[in-house]
Amino acid sequence: MSTHAKRERLLLADLLETAGPESPTLCAGWTARDLAAHVVVRERRADAAGGILIKPLAARLERVQGEFASKPYTELVQMIRTGPPRMSPFSLKQIDEASNTVEFYVHAEDVRRAAPEWTPRELDPVFEDALWSRLERMARVLGRKSPVGLVLRRPDGRTAVANRSTPVVTVTGEPGELTLFAFGRQEAARVEIDGDKEAVARLYDAKLGL
Repeated sequence: MSTHAKRERLLLADLLETAGPESPTLCAGWTARDLAAHVVVRERRADAAGGILIKPLAARLERVQGEFASKPYTELVQMIRTGPPRMSPFSLKQIDEASNTVEFYVHAEDVRRAAPEWTPRELDPVFEDALWSRLERMARVLGRKSPVGLVLRRPDGRTAVANRSTPVVTVTGEPGELTLFAFGRQEAARVEIDGDKEAVARLYDAKLGL
Protein backbone atom coordinates (compact mmCIF):
# COMPACT_ATOMS: atom_id res chain seq x y z
CA MET A 1 0.00 0.00 0.00
CA SER A 2 1.28 3.44 -0.89
CA THR A 3 2.18 5.63 2.07
CA HIS A 4 1.38 9.31 2.44
CA ALA A 5 5.06 10.15 1.96
CA LYS A 6 5.29 8.09 -1.22
CA ARG A 7 2.21 9.77 -2.69
CA GLU A 8 3.45 13.26 -1.81
CA ARG A 9 6.89 12.42 -3.22
CA LEU A 10 5.43 11.51 -6.60
CA LEU A 11 3.17 14.55 -6.60
CA LEU A 12 6.10 16.84 -5.79
CA ALA A 13 8.16 15.34 -8.60
CA ASP A 14 5.28 15.80 -11.06
CA LEU A 15 4.74 19.41 -9.97
CA LEU A 16 8.43 20.24 -10.29
CA GLU A 17 8.59 18.62 -13.71
CA THR A 18 5.56 20.55 -14.95
CA ALA A 19 6.66 23.86 -13.44
CA GLY A 20 10.14 23.87 -14.93
CA PRO A 21 13.47 24.74 -13.30
CA GLU A 22 13.14 28.54 -13.23
CA SER A 23 9.63 28.69 -11.80
CA PRO A 24 9.21 30.53 -8.50
CA THR A 25 8.34 28.80 -5.23
CA LEU A 26 7.11 29.99 -1.84
CA CYS A 27 10.63 29.43 -0.48
CA ALA A 28 12.12 32.93 -0.54
CA GLY A 29 14.80 33.22 -3.20
CA TRP A 30 14.43 29.65 -4.42
CA THR A 31 13.40 28.56 -7.86
CA ALA A 32 12.02 25.09 -8.53
CA ARG A 33 15.59 23.99 -9.31
CA ASP A 34 16.81 25.19 -5.90
CA LEU A 35 13.95 23.43 -4.15
CA ALA A 36 14.63 20.20 -6.01
CA ALA A 37 18.32 20.37 -5.06
CA HIS A 38 17.36 20.91 -1.41
CA VAL A 39 15.14 17.81 -1.39
CA VAL A 40 17.80 15.65 -3.02
CA VAL A 41 20.61 16.80 -0.70
CA ARG A 42 18.43 16.26 2.38
CA GLU A 43 17.92 12.61 1.43
CA ARG A 44 21.23 11.75 -0.18
CA ARG A 45 23.93 13.80 1.56
CA ALA A 46 23.65 13.43 5.32
CA ASP A 47 27.13 14.94 5.64
CA ALA A 48 25.75 18.25 4.35
CA ALA A 49 22.05 18.11 5.22
CA GLY A 50 22.79 18.84 8.87
CA GLY A 51 23.31 22.43 7.80
CA ILE A 52 19.54 22.79 7.50
CA LEU A 53 19.36 23.00 11.31
CA ILE A 54 22.99 23.42 12.46
CA LYS A 55 24.42 26.83 11.61
CA PRO A 56 28.13 25.84 11.60
CA LEU A 57 27.33 23.38 8.80
CA ALA A 58 25.31 25.87 6.74
CA ALA A 59 28.22 26.86 4.49
CA ARG A 60 28.88 23.24 3.56
CA LEU A 61 25.19 22.69 2.89
CA GLU A 62 25.07 25.72 0.61
CA ARG A 63 28.08 24.51 -1.36
CA VAL A 64 26.79 20.95 -1.79
CA GLN A 65 23.29 22.16 -2.63
CA GLY A 66 24.79 24.43 -5.27
CA GLU A 67 26.62 21.48 -6.79
CA PHE A 68 23.39 19.52 -7.05
CA ALA A 69 21.50 22.52 -8.43
CA SER A 70 23.98 22.61 -11.32
CA LYS A 71 22.97 19.11 -12.39
CA PRO A 72 20.45 18.67 -15.22
CA TYR A 73 17.01 19.50 -13.86
CA THR A 74 15.44 16.32 -15.20
CA GLU A 75 18.04 14.33 -13.25
CA LEU A 76 17.15 16.12 -10.01
CA VAL A 77 13.45 15.48 -10.50
CA GLN A 78 14.09 11.83 -11.24
CA MET A 79 16.17 11.51 -8.05
CA ILE A 80 13.20 12.79 -6.08
CA ARG A 81 10.75 10.52 -7.88
CA THR A 82 12.80 7.34 -7.41
CA GLY A 83 13.75 8.13 -3.82
CA PRO A 84 17.03 7.87 -1.92
CA PRO A 85 19.60 5.06 -2.26
CA ARG A 86 19.36 2.05 0.04
CA MET A 87 22.14 3.37 2.27
CA SER A 88 20.01 6.37 3.19
CA PRO A 89 17.85 6.05 6.32
CA PHE A 90 15.07 7.67 4.28
CA SER A 91 14.89 4.47 2.23
CA LEU A 92 13.25 2.76 5.21
CA LYS A 93 9.48 2.99 4.90
CA GLN A 94 8.90 3.93 8.53
CA ILE A 95 11.47 6.74 8.47
CA ASP A 96 10.28 7.94 5.08
CA GLU A 97 6.71 8.17 6.34
CA ALA A 98 7.65 9.87 9.61
CA SER A 99 10.11 12.36 8.10
CA ASN A 100 8.80 13.06 4.62
CA THR A 101 5.00 13.19 4.81
CA VAL A 102 4.95 16.81 5.97
CA GLU A 103 8.18 17.74 4.15
CA PHE A 104 6.84 16.72 0.75
CA TYR A 105 3.36 18.09 1.37
CA VAL A 106 4.73 21.53 2.25
CA HIS A 107 7.15 21.60 -0.67
CA ALA A 108 4.47 20.43 -3.11
CA GLU A 109 2.38 23.39 -1.99
CA ASP A 110 5.46 25.62 -2.29
CA VAL A 111 5.39 24.83 -5.99
CA ARG A 112 1.62 24.83 -6.46
CA ARG A 113 0.85 28.06 -4.61
CA ALA A 114 3.63 30.06 -6.22
CA ALA A 115 1.90 29.63 -9.57
CA PRO A 116 -0.71 32.17 -10.69
CA GLU A 117 -4.37 31.27 -10.23
CA TRP A 118 -3.70 28.23 -8.09
CA THR A 119 -6.68 26.53 -6.50
CA PRO A 120 -6.89 24.79 -3.11
CA ARG A 121 -6.19 21.08 -3.15
CA GLU A 122 -8.81 18.91 -1.47
CA LEU A 123 -7.16 16.47 0.93
CA ASP A 124 -8.77 13.24 2.03
CA PRO A 125 -9.76 12.98 5.72
CA VAL A 126 -7.17 10.29 6.49
CA PHE A 127 -4.36 12.46 5.19
CA GLU A 128 -5.73 15.51 7.02
CA ASP A 129 -5.66 13.52 10.27
CA ALA A 130 -2.10 12.37 9.54
CA LEU A 131 -1.00 15.98 9.07
CA TRP A 132 -2.82 17.03 12.25
CA SER A 133 -1.17 14.29 14.27
CA ARG A 134 2.26 15.48 13.20
CA LEU A 135 1.32 19.12 13.71
CA GLU A 136 0.19 18.44 17.30
CA ARG A 137 3.59 16.89 18.08
CA MET A 138 5.59 19.64 16.38
CA ALA A 139 3.51 22.68 17.30
CA ARG A 140 5.70 24.00 20.11
CA VAL A 141 8.84 23.70 17.97
CA LEU A 142 7.24 25.34 14.95
CA GLY A 143 5.82 28.18 17.02
CA ARG A 144 8.84 28.85 19.23
CA LYS A 145 9.78 32.02 17.30
CA SER A 146 6.29 33.46 17.34
CA PRO A 147 6.28 36.92 18.98
CA VAL A 148 2.74 36.29 20.25
CA GLY A 149 0.74 33.43 21.68
CA LEU A 150 -0.34 31.03 18.95
CA VAL A 151 -3.17 28.50 19.00
CA LEU A 152 -3.85 26.29 15.98
CA ARG A 153 -7.47 25.15 15.75
CA ARG A 154 -9.32 22.79 13.45
CA PRO A 155 -12.89 23.65 12.44
CA ASP A 156 -14.14 20.86 14.74
CA GLY A 157 -12.57 22.61 17.74
CA ARG A 158 -9.48 20.47 18.29
CA THR A 159 -6.53 22.68 19.16
CA ALA A 160 -2.76 22.66 19.44
CA VAL A 161 -0.90 25.34 21.38
CA ALA A 162 2.18 26.44 19.45
CA ASN A 163 3.23 29.30 21.71
CA ARG A 164 2.05 30.22 25.22
CA SER A 165 2.94 33.93 25.08
CA THR A 166 0.40 36.74 25.22
CA PRO A 167 -1.53 38.26 23.56
CA VAL A 168 -2.95 35.15 21.91
CA VAL A 169 -3.82 34.74 18.24
CA THR A 170 -5.99 31.79 17.22
CA VAL A 171 -5.56 30.45 13.70
CA THR A 172 -8.39 28.24 12.44
CA GLY A 173 -8.26 26.05 9.38
CA GLU A 174 -8.01 22.54 8.02
CA PRO A 175 -4.86 20.62 9.04
CA GLY A 176 -3.19 21.11 5.66
CA GLU A 177 -3.64 24.87 5.85
CA LEU A 178 -2.55 25.02 9.49
CA THR A 179 0.55 23.01 8.59
CA LEU A 180 1.51 25.54 5.92
CA PHE A 181 0.88 28.42 8.32
CA ALA A 182 3.00 26.86 11.06
CA PHE A 183 5.81 26.16 8.60
CA GLY A 184 6.11 29.84 7.76
CA ARG A 185 3.79 30.05 4.75
CA GLN A 186 1.38 32.40 6.55
CA GLU A 187 0.40 34.45 3.51
CA ALA A 188 -0.36 31.37 1.39
CA ALA A 189 -2.45 29.48 3.98
CA ARG A 190 -6.25 29.61 3.76
CA VAL A 191 -7.08 30.22 7.41
CA GLU A 192 -9.19 32.44 9.67
CA ILE A 193 -7.47 34.62 12.25
CA ASP A 194 -8.81 35.74 15.61
CA GLY A 195 -6.80 38.16 17.74
CA ASP A 196 -5.62 41.69 18.34
CA LYS A 197 -4.86 43.46 15.06
CA GLU A 198 -1.31 44.37 16.04
CA ALA A 199 -0.62 40.87 17.33
CA VAL A 200 -1.89 39.37 14.08
CA ALA A 201 0.38 41.67 12.07
CA ARG A 202 3.38 40.61 14.18
CA LEU A 203 2.49 36.95 13.68
CA TYR A 204 2.36 37.33 9.90
CA ASP A 205 5.78 38.98 9.94
CA ALA A 206 7.29 36.24 12.12
CA LYS A 207 9.55 33.50 10.86
CA LEU A 208 7.67 30.39 11.94
CA GLY A 209 8.77 26.84 11.32
CA LEU A 210 12.00 24.89 11.71
